[in-house]
Amino acid sequence: MGKTVVMFPGQGAQVRGMGEDFYNASAKSRQCFKKAQEITGIDLKHLIFDENEELNKTEYTQIALYVTEMAMLAEAAENNFTYDCAIGLSLGEYSALTACGGIEYEDGVRLVRNRGIYMENAVPAGNGTMAAVLGLAGDLVERVISECGAENVCVANFNCPGQVVISGEKQNVLKAMDKLKQEGARRVIELNVSGPFHSPMLKKAGEQLSDDLKNTKIKNVKLPYFANYTAEAVGINTGADEIKELLAKQVYSSVKFEQSIRKIIENGYDTFVEIGPGKTLTGFVKKAAKDMGTDDIKLINIEKISDIEKIADIKNQ
Repeated sequence: MGKTVVMFPGQGAQVRGMGEDFYNASAKSRQCFKKAQEITGIDLKHLIFDENEELNKTEYTQIALYVTEMAMLAEAAENNFTYDCAIGLSLGEYSALTACGGIEYEDGVRLVRNRGIYMENAVPAGNGTMAAVLGLAGDLVERVISECGAENVCVANFNCPGQVVISGEKQNVLKAMDKLKQEGARRVIELNVSGPFHSPMLKKAGEQLSDDLKNTKIKNVKLPYFANYTAEAVGINTGADEIKELLAKQVYSSVKFEQSIRKIIENGYDTFVEIGPGKTLTGFVKKAAKDMGTDDIKLINIEKISDIEKIADIKNQ
């Protein structure tokens, strides 16, 4: 019997109607939506299930994804889904923290709601941007950014081998994009985002979130999860203050997802279960495993209520 890691996607994975079949079929899932609506005052059914442009606004996207992921996990848990470790991409780290017992769901709702607002408002519209870089290693991208003098630009996401995202001041991101194309990037694509997330330009948002975290009860996790900021496991002996610092810094620092997945695989985890809309993280894991020469991992996605049946496959492997 191997070890299972549960994964939670972040902003960008959202789609209209995500989690609706869970809401309709599961009392546990409905309770997650109901409790979050009581706390935030947001009509989450309307926000997520109906045609609604606000779903793609950062201040609403993050709370929508968190609630959806937790609603899906609640039903999976009802069907005896268990795991040994967790990881989330950016916003998904809050789902991972909750899944590992480090924070109560209600407190997670409050934090995620505020995080989305802070990140939305941290930088005036048009001042920052992000771009996906395909076909170059992350360390090479960092070197090119440094050498071309693109100030206030950094790697925001180390997603998987050959795929990183850069972020920062718009004119300097565009400058870096040109240089990266010259260095042989297969594609460099500016992203349709509302801000330069996971760059130093978001430090104000991180500081605002830090103030909220000071007043939030963080508990010792029952299971380890991997922190985006360090790509290291947060274990049962990690203190609350350290976890709070990791979450605050994560807002304006690189998300080290690829580095985390490599360590997870090296530590013997062989079953990866992505809970949430889409299969983005599954794709990242597949590429990292291939690059490592590992072909004995199992990948499972739970995004529809019918996917709950796949839990039995984990037990029977």
